[in-house]
Amino acid sequence: MPLDPFLQSVLVCPKCKGDLTMVDDPEGLACPACQLLYPIREEIPVMLVEEALPYSSVNPR
Repeated sequence: MPLDPFLQSVLVCPKCKGDLTMVDDPEGLACPACQLLYPIREEIPVMLVEEALPYSSVNPR
């Protein structure tokens, strides 16, 4: 089930307060500025910096 569009529009990166982009594999919200991916578990975004994954390994440049 996709993330609610309103929820996605109000969420920002908890570290830098920047915009987030939806990523499909693995499912999560990515912050390009911080290079972090906030995972979505059981349809709930985990917006904790401590739980974020490195985004550069998910989306190599």
